[in-house]
Amino acid sequence: MKAGIINITGYAGSELARILSEHPEVEIASVTGRSAAGKRIPEVLPHLWQIDLPITREIEGSVDVVFSALPSGASAEVLGPMVDDGVPGIDIAADFRLHDGAAFETAYGANHPAAHLLKKAVYGLPELHREAIKTTKLVANPGCYPAAAILALAPAVREGLIDDDVIVDAKTGISGAGRGGLATSTIDHFAEADENVLAYGLDGHGHQPEIAQEIAELREANDARVTFVPHRVPMVRGILATCYAPLRSSMTTKAAVRELYQEFYRDEPFVHVSATPPQTKQTTGSNMCLVYPTIDERAGRLIVVSCLDNLVKGAAGQAVQNMNLMLGMREELGLTGLPLYP
Repeated sequence: MKAGIINITGYAGSELARILSEHPEVEIASVTGRSAAGKRIPEVLPHLWQIDLPITREIEGSVDVVFSALPSGASAEVLGPMVDDGVPGIDIAADFRLHDGAAFETAYGANHPAAHLLKKAVYGLPELHREAIKTTKLVANPGCYPAAAILALAPAVREGLIDDDVIVDAKTGISGAGRGGLATSTIDHFAEADENVLAYGLDGHGHQPEIAQEIAELREANDARVTFVPHRVPMVRGILATCYAPLRSSMTTKAAVRELYQEFYRDEPFVHVSATPPQTKQTTGSNMCLVYPTIDERAGRLIVVSCLDNLVKGAAGQAVQNMNLMLGMREELGLTGLPLYP
């Protein structure tokens, strides 16, 4: 299978190339980069010296699948025409995650550049949409925060265990802002990020409607009440999400909740119900999401902690998992590496 990567020079794009370079059934055939066009990959990304390909302005030649790691808004403009021409596409940006163009405009402050494809796109979380992913030509890769939050909450929501009042308190490393963020935002400058924790997006973050959309679908409702507060912490990779929701029954026990989660994720290759509260370093470099459910018995509230690597299960690894499903390959192919620790 020949793969193309649009915008290899960002964090998600370069991580995607790293993972695909070890995939036994995939050849990276063409890569693009807006500012690096005309150079070769090792000149721009020396750690990928084994992938000695030219970086071009557009995907060249024919490919069996194309990934877009462009920023949100720009991604659909480039990926949309390729999908219209029949090339299976996976968007790592946010352009196809929301089902409604008006919702995208509200969340991201721009008109959607390929709104005609929104109804065809499948939200790329296999744990919820595996069969639909297998038959689509366009996958919307989940955001890193939503992947952690939705996987933390899905079993409880689907079982009707909690009320419709969810709080997601999530932390991420500075790579979550993307490679450009380091040069353009003071909050990602080392001197201000080191030994500092920052809450942001309190007036509205683009990932909130994404989380609400998927939670509402699990409830078979039109909307979901979700409060989402992201924080940036002084580490490179990782997301830790702590999710809270009131229980519908005071009779629910910790043992019953844990059993529910273990059953829900029993056959999932990349979600593990942890025996202890997980840590971000326990997922670094892997496509795993660790989930730990418990109950605050005094408050009558479900608490779920989840961890994942924002650049792997939260971006590039998730995209490869989706590609495997789309192209009829074994879902775990190229993604079975264990986490790095410490």
